[in-house]
Amino acid sequence: MDCTETQRRLHAYLDQEADRPTATAIGQHLDSCARCQAVFATQSALRNGIRRHADYHHGAPRELAERIRARVGGEHKPRWQWPSLGQWLSIGAAAAAAAVISWTAAIQYADAPSNPVAEQVLAAHARSIVTGQQMQVASSDQHTVKPWLSSKLDFSLPVPDLAGAGFPLAGGRLDYLDNRAVAALVYRSRQHVIDLFVWPDAKAGDEAPRTLSKQGYHVLWWKQDGMNYWAISDVNAADLKAFSEAYASAK
Repeated sequence: MDCTETQRRLHAYLDQEADRPTATAIGQHLDSCARCQAVFATQSALRNGIRRHADYHHGAPRELAERIRARVGGEHKPRWQWPSLGQWLSIGAAAAAAAVISWTAAIQYADAPSNPVAEQVLAAHARSIVTGQQMQVASSDQHTVKPWLSSKLDFSLPVPDLAGAGFPLAGGRLDYLDNRAVAALVYRSRQHVIDLFVWPDAKAGDEAPRTLSKQGYHVLWWKQDGMNYWAISDVNAADLKAFSEAYASAK
């Protein structure tokens, strides 16, 4: 099964609605394709976010029912019926999905930075916060996080623990930026989360750190030894700069 067919059937696979041969084929493809793994991770995070944030309504408030009956004119008009539980669940799920998509869109497009990769970084970080899917491997042990990421990607990356500098390692996940699967390292700074996205760059040469701020987030990008590094968090700009310097000196 190729990438197009796998991604077309991912929703059925996530909902366990695919038949056994199809589910087996998709699982085998996901085991060997980092790009589809990233798409799967994103769709799985959105699905889990909808489940977590959707409101389940088992009955309408009595006061609302009385107002509606009064509005439609009592017994002399066709009696209005409450939506079934299944309809309420669908409405709740749709509202939750809209909230997730709207938040991501607001982060991505409102007063968007000119760099399209920066837009993707902002959206990816916001999506992970909204859905609560910040880590696929949760560990402060760099010897656990690095092998897990390396087994899913076509490159290896430094995964230092920066607890001594005040930025302990929390884990990592896969993401999809700049048309490819990338590593997302997750660090902490007190109660704040710092995402560090890492992937190779085909162009030679290093780039000095550049910064931007948007929607309460600070973003810092640099390029070193053929790798792109994008750090993003709601910590202050000085702390994010200190994080980037600690990472660069420790790796």
